[in-house]
Amino acid sequence: MKTPPRLQSLVEEGLIDTVVRQLMSGKEAMVYVVRCGDETRCAKIYKEATQRSFRQAVDYTENRKVKNSREARAMAKGTRFGREKQEAAWQSAEVDALYRLAAAGVRVPKPHNFCDGVLLMELVTDEHGDAAPRLNDVMLTPVQARAHHAALLIEVMRMLCAGVVHGDLSEFNILLAEDGPVIIDLPQAVDAAGNNHAQRMLLRDVANLRNFFGQFAPELLQTDFGPEIWDLYQRGVLDPAVVLTGHFERKAGAVDVGGLMREIDDARAEDAARRLRMQTTQ
Repeated sequence: MKTPPRLQSLVEEGLIDTVVRQLMSGKEAMVYVVRCGDETRCAKIYKEATQRSFRQAVDYTENRKVKNSREARAMAKGTRFGREKQEAAWQSAEVDALYRLAAAGVRVPKPHNFCDGVLLMELVTDEHGDAAPRLNDVMLTPVQARAHHAALLIEVMRMLCAGVVHGDLSEFNILLAEDGPVIIDLPQAVDAAGNNHAQRMLLRDVANLRNFFGQFAPELLQTDFGPEIWDLYQRGVLDPAVVLTGHFERKAGAVDVGGLMREIDDARAEDAARRLRMQTTQ
């Protein structure tokens, strides 16, 4: 196929030999299958994030470091320069998270390069060598659902041990590879220790997994792994090898009304986004 303009510079620099086909297009990015020497990889071209809500952007980018105070002021004021730097920071967050998590042994696509707003990374494949499907496109047996759910909880714990919370984990950003689930789409990943919203996002990530796999194995709907995982993390005893119970006894205390309303708003936004994604994939 004809080389997209955004990939032309990578072809000229020898990072890409040929563009095979477009793999997917979403509001965040466009992904192409490319050939790099003897390997088939994918190239993720980031779009400008004009459709992200301001509140969500603030929640996700809280405590992210910028190079200098000039950039920080520009980002706070929303100038053109600031928006460019904010977008660059959003993109590099995924690159940084991928390298960090791959080094920690988390099942994410292996990153290879990041150049001119394009991320080159491993192409995750199924048992036939084709691009692996997203989890939402797969029908599961109860046994498969329980197995994949358990495997992903281990990955969530492994990520948290590496100091990262995905922040938007669901069946729409998990690929089902030949050897099990692989987590993708990490530009919104947050620092577990440095972001005040990390706990809420971790709980939502785990709840999304429960709700999806609970469609195939209803007993999972009665579990409560999120608070259990976060409690272990806060106490400094979290380990991917820990045996979780799926139950957690909450201590009585003052109710965080503001936090509860944020969770309700997030649940509504997630449901609306889920419906939109289902409509666009039909």
